[in-house]
Amino acid sequence: MRAFKLFVMTAFVALFPSILYAADTNTTVSSTVVDKAPPTASAPSIVINNSDVCKSAASAAIQTQILGFASGITVTDENCERLKLARSMYGMGMKVAAVSMLCQDARAFDAMWMAGTPCPYKGAIGDDAKKSWEENPEDAPADSKVFKKKESQG
Repeated sequence: MRAFKLFVMTAFVALFPSILYAADTNTTVSSTVVDKAPPTASAPSIVINNSDVCKSAASAAIQTQILGFASGITVTDENCERLKLARSMYGMGMKVAAVSMLCQDARAFDAMWMAGTPCPYKGAIGDDAKKSWEENPEDAPADSKVFKKKESQG
């Protein structure tokens, strides 16, 4: 058993000689710490608290080691505005004006036409409005599929 212990200790010293010299060597690492944070561009916060406003906000920032830039914008939702205006007009009893407001959107314009109730045209409603729209297709919303097809056929 004693021979085994001696063998293990000899093998340990042979395989790990640095343990024997550990107390004799000393390594010092030196570094300088500068107490200065890098510059940071902060994107502005754009707060729209009123839920009755048809706007949304976006902001962004970018920073390099030398130059930083931050900006923010608000974007108006025109369809939201159109719906609110039409709802207000309808609430004041101006039903034809409310429908005319919605008819500025090509989707509503086409839906009204396909339902057989054409959008009002300069005060005309019903069959008179239909006749006026057919005589003046250029006045229809630009994205209207109804009048786009009629123009390509004629």
